Amino acid sequence: MLRHAATSTLLLFKNRLVVLRLLRQFFVTTGQISQFAARYWREVWFPPYEFQELLKQCFLIGNKSMALVGTTGFIMGIVLTLQTRPTLIEFGAQSWMPAMVGIAIVREIGPVLTALICAGKVGSGIGAELASMKVTEQIDAMEVSGTNPFKYLVITRVTATTIMIPVLVIMSDLISLGGSAIVENLKGGVSFTLYFSKVLEFLQFGDLLPSIIKSFFFGFAIGIIGCYKGYTSSRGTEGVGRTANEAVVIASLLVFVLDFIAVLVTDIFYEL
Repeated sequence: MLRHAATSTLLLFKNRLVVLRLLRQFFVTTGQISQFAARYWREVWFPPYEFQELLKQCFLIGNKSMALVGTTGFIMGIVLTLQTRPTLIEFGAQSWMPAMVGIAIVREIGPVLTALICAGKVGSGIGAELASMKVTEQIDAMEVSGTNPFKYLVITRVTATTIMIPVLVIMSDLISLGGSAIVENLKGGVSFTLYFSKVLEFLQFGDLLPSIIKSFFFGFAIGIIGCYKGYTSSRGTEGVGRTANEAVVIASLLVFVLDFIAVLVTDIFYEL
């Protein structure tokens, strides 16, 4: 009995140590990311401005992600309509389909889905790229040559993601609504003109503005996490893969956290 009690006490103590270690790691990482983001806001306003690199990153992030984001949005619009239509028909409310799908896509599905896709594609790409540069000492070489690597590598990429993610969200919303309109046209004989007029009739500016605003925060979070993980990478070539994986996980989790905060703030605003 005494041996069993001692073993149980030891296991409980070890579990507490593990929890405390995880909590400590979480707060340390959160603090380091906050410092990294604060450094971005301190340096983004002052020259030199790397406009050419910024335009290049906007092209890589925006243009190279259009096909994946557009395809996903189109399929999501079709699937959402096909899954929802039978239920609305059962209650005789199929005429509400354009309004329901439009509000759902613009308010929530479009921004979050696009941000998650970009967290996987863009966030991992930025993290792996900067991590490989860190491992091969290219960042150190830039510092020796007199170039500010933070300005050239971090600020350009974070700014590009902040700008381009909302653009991709708007594109994804339009393509998703197009996919939904195709289903309604084939299944219910609803014309495209009538479908989009119904969407615009029920869609308000208060539905569009919060989704666009939170898209900027999604883009900033994806960029800052990818750059942080890559810029502070270690452990040689093994750290490159680990960095890409951690960038995706943390950025995706942060997207959900920011979306939760945005929904709470929007709900409080509407109640005032």
